[in-house]
Amino acid sequence: MFRAAQYLSNRTISVAPCVPVAPSPGEVQIQVSHCGICGTDLHLFHGNMDHRVKLPQVIGHESSGTITAVGAGVDGWAPGDRVTVRPLAPCGVCPTCRRGHSHVCPKLQFIGIDAPGAMQGLWTVPAHTLHALPAGLPLVDAALIEPIAVACHDVRLGRVSPGEFAVVIGGGPIGALVALVARHHGARVVVTEINPFRIRLLREMGLEVLDPRTADVAAFVAAETGGDGADVVFEVSGSAPGAELMTKLGRVRARIVIVAVFPKPVPVDLHKMFWKEQEMIGTRVYEPVDFDEAIALLAAGEVPFRRLITNVYPLDQVEKGLLEMEQGADVMKILVDCAS
Repeated sequence: MFRAAQYLSNRTISVAPCVPVAPSPGEVQIQVSHCGICGTDLHLFHGNMDHRVKLPQVIGHESSGTITAVGAGVDGWAPGDRVTVRPLAPCGVCPTCRRGHSHVCPKLQFIGIDAPGAMQGLWTVPAHTLHALPAGLPLVDAALIEPIAVACHDVRLGRVSPGEFAVVIGGGPIGALVALVARHHGARVVVTEINPFRIRLLREMGLEVLDPRTADVAAFVAAETGGDGADVVFEVSGSAPGAELMTKLGRVRARIVIVAVFPKPVPVDLHKMFWKEQEMIGTRVYEPVDFDEAIALLAAGEVPFRRLITNVYPLDQVEKGLLEMEQGADVMKILVDCAS
């Protein structure tokens, strides 16, 4: 018997038996191993995406698993293959897609919001979303690939280079991953964060962390750069104070990378951007190359990604994980064991 975690309505998750969907042509069926809980799932849990979901909706998109069946016309994949899923289904024909930017297609379907997600025993997805996993990479670790790919995309678009000074505003799961990937690319990285548990965890991983409530971040960056400022700033907090701070921290012609989803407009000091000729870069999800880098980084074992996993819960405790995230408990990355 296979089960699924379904969003029913505002703040209600049901875990119940589900009927597996056989793969149609061009699709594959996956036995899901693990799935991460992320901020998007929390927004969905809060009812903020009710205009996009068809209730009841299976949630989750940070996945790992093993192919159990393939539909007609699927080449290169077979039952037993271990995979992760890049959960994007673009239209493929609009001007944005034709220009090669299908990850930001105006008609993009995000699997796990606009279509059933990964928190179920058997999950059917388009074959074009698959990425193969290296032999020996544990499936529990592979559930981190999707959020690592987000960080790889952000760092790539931010053009981080060895020797640069980078600031990451917000040290939650994505901010932590951005910091780790930027450091791997050779930057000196400073993270701002206010959650005491996350501050301790980030410092244990060797990252420099400042609490903006007790430290003057702008003064610190100025002192450490000889009054110049950061080469690149990643805004990952999604907060008004973060948006206000980001232009202060950057040097002349700094790159300011917007990673967080801002639910409503916030003030931004555009005069500073004008005066310093700063560049603002929007980033959204990822492209195939980012998944490839994420898989390679995770498999190499040189970056301590697994330290971010603080809890692994069985499927029937998805709601507990969401509530812990909501309450700011001592958690960083929560995974769900979809086979339990």
